[in-house]
Amino acid sequence: NMATGGSPKIFKFFELCGKLKHIPRTGWVRKGVRNPEDIAGHMYRMALMSFCFTSEQNVKSNVDREKCIKMALVHDLAEGIVGDITPHDGVTKEDKHKMESEAMEEIRTMVPAEVGDEFISLWQEYEEGRSIEALIVKDLDKFDMIFQAYEYEKLDERPGALEEFFKSTEGKFTHPMVKEWVMQLMDIRSQNNKLN
Repeated sequence: NMATGGSPKIFKFFELCGKLKHIPRTGWVRKGVRNPEDIAGHMYRMALMSFCFTSEQNVKSNVDREKCIKMALVHDLAEGIVGDITPHDGVTKEDKHKMESEAMEEIRTMVPAEVGDEFISLWQEYEEGRSIEALIVKDLDKFDMIFQAYEYEKLDERPGALEEFFKSTEGKFTHPMVKEWVMQLMDIRSQNNKLN
């Protein structure tokens, strides 16, 4: 259970989590956003957004809220090893998936077996988008991004500057709750843009 040099193997995983606190999200770096958020911050807010799905909504669509929270927390873990690859990096979807899959297998070896198995199965389910939870977390991945874009536009007093992030997600949301949040955000954003 000990890695080389006598430190527990799980410390390697904790170090990887630490790295995620300092790897900026590529999209914001590319757009010249000052002090861009990191990968860990993105996953953390997605997990809290998942937490905000109330039991009333869950009953309606039979959603496992805890699974959404866990999935949000692991869906970008591989980026601690491979970095935040975006469509602008010229890496094919297949190659990105392969790199991230190999990274997840490496992460599996750092943690207790049952934890590793759960990481892998949550990550695969997310990647394949084959469950209601995976679809919700994919929605939240996009929603957190446009919410963040809205915050940056406000912060830098650059209304509309990050329009491409909104455009890239248009019509791609599936869950009614997230769709409602998107509509509300768009309303607030267009009012703010008019005021400026």
